[in-house]
Amino acid sequence: MIVTLTPNPSIDRTVLVEDLLPGEVNRASSSRIDPGGKGVNVVRALVRNSHPARAVLPLGGPDGELLKRLLDDSGVPFDAVPVAGTTRTNIAIVDPAGNTTKINEPGPSLTGDETQAMLDAVPGDAELVALCGSLPRGVDESFFAKVIRHHPGRVVVDTSGAALATAVAAKPWLIKPNREELAELAGRKLPALRDVVDTARKLISSGVGIVVVSLGADGALWVDSEMVHHARATVEGPRSTVGAGDCLLAGVLSALVEGHGPATALEHGVAWGAAAVSLPGSAVPGPAEIDAVRVTSISTPDLDTRLSS
Repeated sequence: MIVTLTPNPSIDRTVLVEDLLPGEVNRASSSRIDPGGKGVNVVRALVRNSHPARAVLPLGGPDGELLKRLLDDSGVPFDAVPVAGTTRTNIAIVDPAGNTTKINEPGPSLTGDETQAMLDAVPGDAELVALCGSLPRGVDESFFAKVIRHHPGRVVVDTSGAALATAVAAKPWLIKPNREELAELAGRKLPALRDVVDTARKLISSGVGIVVVSLGADGALWVDSEMVHHARATVEGPRSTVGAGDCLLAGVLSALVEGHGPATALEHGVAWGAAAVSLPGSAVPGPAEIDAVRVTSISTPDLDTRLSS
């Protein structure tokens, strides 16, 4: 079973506006709420596609109770760690073209005991643990690295900033940054595929097993010690990019636990991520939406290809 740990989950509220005008009164044409947080989205996508998975997350306050109800209503298995603070709400403002403006709250501040309770809630016999999203206040940036060093199974990391840097130093099995997160880690811009591949190879030489980089409209890239693979898909009528990277990761992991190879796993991931972009808010795709996506993949990509801005 795949287990995800999301230290800073959220309620995701998505608001559709015709044209966002800063400083003006903007009227929404629709809105929705979904259970949120990167690891929560990964489990939602896996469960929607009949893959066993479970989420571990802290919950607190009235919004924590609402998130619990949303998870129950979605049929998502989870283990909640009670905390004194209040679970955050993130807001995404989306226009009809799918352009997204996000406002993310910081979330509660966790105590040392609450942080330890999160660690204790991760089952030691999980074959694969995905550590996802930002760290809440009060949690040291080395938190993910501690899990990597002590968990006996394969550990996946999808985070950013200092948490990603310390996690990389602990040599996880797989990391899934987007291009901006990878560029921040590298300390330089990554304008072409070659730059992304070179940066990923440096991480692999330092002990990371696999690097999967989500590239937005340019698809995704798989890099390990033996191969480079690139896959992409075109989305007609994009509606929201919220959670698309999480669905990409879910697709990759679902294929890997089923025994598929890297190329197939990446193609699965790109299909799941592209399908998510065609849905409103942070809705996750099911088999019908995923099957409708056509993925193009290549094992010898042109590394001089310039990436979209």
